[in-house]
Amino acid sequence: MAVLFNKRDPIYLQVVQNLKQKIVSGALQPGQEVPSRRELANQLKINPNTVQRAYKEMEDEGLLYTEGNLPSRITENKDVLRTLKQSMIQQAVDEFVSAITSIHVSPEEVLQLVKEKLTKPTNKGGQPNA
Repeated sequence: MAVLFNKRDPIYLQVVQNLKQKIVSGALQPGQEVPSRRELANQLKINPNTVQRAYKEMEDEGLLYTEGNLPSRITENKDVLRTLKQSMIQQAVDEFVSAITSIHVSPEEVLQLVKEKLTKPTNKGGQPNA
């Protein structure tokens, strides 16, 4: 797992956000083991305490669970996963609307452009195919 850290947000929150994105995208499946705290810290070249804080945050949100001495796993609770997905969609929509508000574009035009982008196949770089 690779994460490009920015300098403005706490690293543990960036780790949480990255893991959430992987859960929502399906890269991490419900019930799947996540790397141990030390293992993830080594992969990301960060302090294990930072990973511990990120995992604790996710456990508090119900996204991870740890039973006894077993590895931590992604939740299988469909309600928690659905809430996570809805929250991430809402955040993306809020950011999008905030970014285009100053352009003064009609909702119809925006919806058409969004529909086109969502239905047009993309290449590996995330760019639409010609």
